[in-house]
Amino acid sequence: MIDGLIGYKLGMTQVFVDGKGLVPVTVLEVGPCKVVQLKTLEKDGYESAQISFKEVKPHRSNKPTLGHFKRAALSPSRMIREFKGGKDLSCGQVLTADIFREGQFVDVTGTSRGKGFQGVIKRHNYSGGRATHGSRFHRAPGSIGQSAYPSHVFKNKGMPGQMGDKRVTSQGLEVVSVRPEENLILVKGAVPGGKQGMVLVRKSVKGRSN
Repeated sequence: MIDGLIGYKLGMTQVFVDGKGLVPVTVLEVGPCKVVQLKTLEKDGYESAQISFKEVKPHRSNKPTLGHFKRAALSPSRMIREFKGGKDLSCGQVLTADIFREGQFVDVTGTSRGKGFQGVIKRHNYSGGRATHGSRFHRAPGSIGQSAYPSHVFKNKGMPGQMGDKRVTSQGLEVVSVRPEENLILVKGAVPGGKQGMVLVRKSVKGRSN
């Protein structure tokens, strides 16, 4: 079976769990996803399943994408991604949230919220200087290197710049509830991105119980 699905982040809420009390959870709409293409070891050198999520009108896709979906006799979709596995699948097959189960651990990948251009205090948690009168050093980055030796700024030095809007993966999130009839899963804790952001939900790779 495939090791993950594509979905949307719908938002956060709280649910009561036996023995754990009130638990903060993120609601994810995963699936239904359709299998567009199967890649095999003999033909492609590796095994995976290409799946799609959220159908769109044909005029919103370009010609190569339309041809790709036409080959699989499917309507074009908003998002296509590959996942490991898929030996037992077939093109056109529909996958739903029931591939996950309660108590399982998953990794959720999404795009973090963009925060624009930020200074070093917000972006890198610098402490800054005194806020007293006359210090003339409040939220500036300060010295960024030495003068005589080594006479350059070291790589990866924390500086002001674009913050957020990056691909982020939250690992080892517990699945609190699975609702296949609504295409929903509830995972404990927060996941990257804002509401209606696309996410990839995969079985955990860190060796936790699956």
